[in-house]
Amino acid sequence: MNTPPLTHTSRAVTALSEPALIRLITEIDDNGPIPPRSTGRIFPDFTPQQIRHATEQAHALGLIHTRVGGGLGLTESGVLLAEVYDVTARWARRHAYPAPTGDFAGRIRHTFALLTEPRVHAALTAEPFPRRTGAGTPESEVVEPGLAGPWRLLMQWLRANPAAAGFAAGELAA
Repeated sequence: MNTPPLTHTSRAVTALSEPALIRLITEIDDNGPIPPRSTGRIFPDFTPQQIRHATEQAHALGLIHTRVGGGLGLTESGVLLAEVYDVTARWARRHAYPAPTGDFAGRIRHTFALLTEPRVHAALTAEPFPRRTGAGTPESEVVEPGLAGPWRLLMQWLRANPAAAGFAAGELAA
């Protein structure tokens, strides 16, 4: 599997982990396009600057588009990222990670951070994927059960979106 280097993955994860971006993508995925000039009403817990930054970043990463007549909709890439977020949050909730209670964006942020921890990243990028051998505790056992699912989906999304992965010119598009 062609896996981006840890530095590129970390850079992409940092960009994709911003709470306002997570909320913007999942709001559109869950409830459909956002009408023009409605973001302040939909996201009252974010400042206008946070909303503007998330919207600009989502445009730069090709996650959203402005619909005819105004408003924001998801691109195919945005729909697929929403699926990555959903799978990641479900894993975190099922494993009470990072705590038994938490919000959707927080679970994604913490799980994405876990995926970029060097030992976890090394275990997840081993070919073939490490399995329990019964002899001792191999390095690969730092990987929580089922974490490979969110990781593989994130890597698939990053390969399909090289600007976000930092492949293009070694810089994150944002």
